[in-house]
Amino acid sequence: MEEKEILKLIDHTLLQADATWEGIVALCDEAVKYGTATVCIPATYLKRVHDKYGDSLKLCTVIGFPLGYNCAASKVVEAKESIKDGAEEIDTVVNITDVKNHRYDEVRKELQMIREACGDKLLKVIIETCYLTEEEKIELCKIVTEVKADYIKTSTGFGSAGATLADIELFKKHIGPDVKIKAAGGIRTIEDALAYAEAGCSRIGSSKVAPLIAAKYNL
Repeated sequence: MEEKEILKLIDHTLLQADATWEGIVALCDEAVKYGTATVCIPATYLKRVHDKYGDSLKLCTVIGFPLGYNCAASKVVEAKESIKDGAEEIDTVVNITDVKNHRYDEVRKELQMIREACGDKLLKVIIETCYLTEEEKIELCKIVTEVKADYIKTSTGFGSAGATLADIELFKKHIGPDVKIKAAGGIRTIEDALAYAEAGCSRIGSSKVAPLIAAKYNL
C-alpha cells in the first residue's frame, strides 16, 4: 500500500476532555482536505459539525467512553442521540468489567442492544485489549461476530496501552468474515499506520498520522 492511500483508512481523531471548538474545526478542515475516512469526535460536537460541514464529512463518535462500564440503556441512548445529531459511525466501549468477570451473556446482550439501536449505521466495538487475557480477546472476537458488529477495535487510546500487531493477528484468526478490524491507540507515525494497514486493518484511529502524511506529500 502506498503511504498516501492510508489517509482513506484514517479516523482522524480528537477525543480529549479539553477539546475546544477551534480544535474540532481544525481537525475537520484537515479531514476534508486530506480525504480521511471520518473524523472521530466527542458527541457534544456532532450537531455543530454536521451543521457546518454537511455531507462533506463523515462523522464518527464514541459511546460508553472510555471505561465502558456505563449501563447498557445509557449506551443505547447515547447511540440514538449521536445518530440523530449526524453520526454515521459509532465506536462503543465494551463493558470491560463484565468481560473480566466472564459475564459473557451480559456482554452479548448489551452489544445486541447497541447493534439494534445503530440500525444501518456502522458499529465498531472497542474491546480495550490492554486489560484482557488472550482467552478473553478470543471470546470477544466470537461475540462481536455473533452480534453482527461491523468492526472490532483494539483500544480507546486512554487505557494503559494501545494497539499491537500481535492482537491484529489474533483477531484475524477468530473474527468472522464480515467483521473488519480497527487499530487505535499509540499509532503516531506513518510507519506505524502502514504496518497496521498491511496487517489487515481497514481503519486506523489516530490524531497524528494524517497531518504527517499530508506534510510529507505537500497535500
